[in-house]
Amino acid sequence: MDRIAQRTLVRSDLSLSEIGCGAASLGNLYRPVADAEARATLDAALAAGMTYVDTAPRYGHGLSERRVGDVLRGRDGIVLSSKVGRLFCADPALAGDAARHGFRSPMPFEARYDYSYDGVMRSWEDSLQRLGLGRIDILYVHDIGGMTHADEHDRTFAELTKGGGLRALEVLRADGAIGAFGLGVNECDVVLQAMNYADLDVVLLAGRYTLLEQGALDALLPACERRGVSIVVGGAYNSGILATGTRRDGPIYYDYGAAPPDIVDHVRWLEALCDRHAVPLAAAALQFPLAHPQVVSVIPGLGSVGRVQQTMDLYHQAIPADFWRDLRAVGLVDVAAPLPGGA
Repeated sequence: MDRIAQRTLVRSDLSLSEIGCGAASLGNLYRPVADAEARATLDAALAAGMTYVDTAPRYGHGLSERRVGDVLRGRDGIVLSSKVGRLFCADPALAGDAARHGFRSPMPFEARYDYSYDGVMRSWEDSLQRLGLGRIDILYVHDIGGMTHADEHDRTFAELTKGGGLRALEVLRADGAIGAFGLGVNECDVVLQAMNYADLDVVLLAGRYTLLEQGALDALLPACERRGVSIVVGGAYNSGILATGTRRDGPIYYDYGAAPPDIVDHVRWLEALCDRHAVPLAAAALQFPLAHPQVVSVIPGLGSVGRVQQTMDLYHQAIPADFWRDLRAVGLVDVAAPLPGGA
């Protein structure tokens, strides 16, 4: 099997596989995943060359971190990221694996947000304990911003800045306890806001720089280029619509909900162009973000061995330069978006 290329963060010596393993599914996102299946999935991802693994306390209320740590323990050459911003407290009233916040996890913990200095430090320490590992390479501030916190954004952002959350991450980086830090978010504006308060190394941007939408080109990506901030792209399929397309029974998902008509119409145009060039839509979606020079990795969610193999097939899918040129010519992507192969 062909290996996956590596890309190095601009502001650190950490090298990430340009296709990484997103471990939210291993926290039982939407459906239960057996322990053996979770282990086999991670083993397959590592064997395929996905040497970058991303997890978070939120994923399964700690379950994803436990599973990731059990597989990574004792292995070298893996870059691991997790996240801060939520603290998890045991609740003995919780039992079973009924869906909570999207996860079918039996872990009896509930979260509260805490972006303060002490909250970030405790979150980091708690993650090390759940992982059973001595180090986390990258820490992201998880879900800060108006999309998550709405009217509470000013308060939570002040906790991150005036309350010392960013300072805690700077201390961890300066002490060598972590190699890099940044934000893990679904929006651009809060990243620009945070860059006024700290020198971020990397941003995990979910759903905002994809084959379907490139709004990050307006301000965020130019600012990251000026500041040397690398980008990890999550949500490359925009919550599913770029993986499944529109020609299916059942609901069509975009941005964690039902896809609106204008989005469905846009994807139908993409599908028509893909048909003309015999290109799988999901392959184009996976490969597109990697053309941008600030992007160091794309991390699809992987919840089965079959999904790992499918991802590798999409990553290695040959896509003709004419497809990319036609994509721009008919106005389906921003004219400023770099395209694979320099098309």
